[in-house]
Amino acid sequence: MPNRIGPALTRYRVLAITTGIWLLVLTVEMIAKYILELDMPGWAAIIPVVHGWVYFVFLLVTLDLAVKARWRPLPTLGVLLAGTIPFLSFIVEHKVTRKTRAGQRL
Repeated sequence: MPNRIGPALTRYRVLAITTGIWLLVLTVEMIAKYILELDMPGWAAIIPVVHGWVYFVFLLVTLDLAVKARWRPLPTLGVLLAGTIPFLSFIVEHKVTRKTRAGQRL
C-alpha cells in the first residue's frame, strides 16, 4: 500500500465507523419519535444535525481515499451511499479496508 493511501484509509475508517454510529443513533431517534410517538428531550434535536455533518465529512474523506487509491466511479458511489443505510457502513468499511490493504482497486 503506497504511503499516501495509508493515512487516507485511516481517516476513511474513522469516519465510516463514526457515520455508522451516528446513523444508528438517528435511526433510534426517528423510531422513538415517529413510530413510538415518544416525547423526545430537547437535546435530541441535535442528532440529525450531527449525523449530517459527520456524513458530509465522511463524503470528503471517502472521495480523498477514492482518488488516492484510484477507485472506479461506480464502486466509489456505492461506498459513498453506505453511510445512508444502517449497519451498511460497517460492512462496507471492512470490505474496503481489506481490499485496499491488499492493493486491490475498487
